[in-house]
Amino acid sequence: MRTAACDQEPGQVGTDCPSDIECFKLGGPCIKCSFNESCTYGSSVNVTCTAIGNCTGEKTFERSYLCRYCYQTENWEHVCAYSAKCKSISSPQAYYRTNCTVKSEVLCMGLRTFLKNVPCNWTGGYKWSTALILSITLGGFGADRFYLGHWQEGIGKLFSFGGLGVWTLIDVILISLHYLGPADGSLYI
Repeated sequence: MRTAACDQEPGQVGTDCPSDIECFKLGGPCIKCSFNESCTYGSSVNVTCTAIGNCTGEKTFERSYLCRYCYQTENWEHVCAYSAKCKSISSPQAYYRTNCTVKSEVLCMGLRTFLKNVPCNWTGGYKWSTALILSITLGGFGADRFYLGHWQEGIGKLFSFGGLGVWTLIDVILISLHYLGPADGSLYI
């Protein structure tokens, strides 16, 4: 059995804890719990917790939680720092390592901040429908390539009148199949 203030890093325990709330309503960083590490994974377990700092009511209380470490929480139970510096369109799908922090209402064993591999799937705000409409209507002038950030190809397409229509037709097909995307590597909205 291990007692920890929800295993926060030093200097983070009890910071920014409200003082005008009942103790049993406090979240992870504001309570110290006695976790039993020999519990069965996934089972509901009761744990005795003590409030850190000033709060109203009983400072010691019981709370139930699922037996698991913080890095095993579901995606909706933690918040990750997302990066836009990776290529969303790659095969196989690219991943990057980032810091994730468990939400305060979730109890779990281990460090509440952990590293996680997250898939690259961000968007730069480009709409697929806009790119397709530009390709169909103004594709001969390179408007679709300019919109997606492919400036060099856009200039070439502009001065060759869309490759005399061939390049325009190819781009309509490539954009409609989601094969041609934004130059920054992001996904369409």
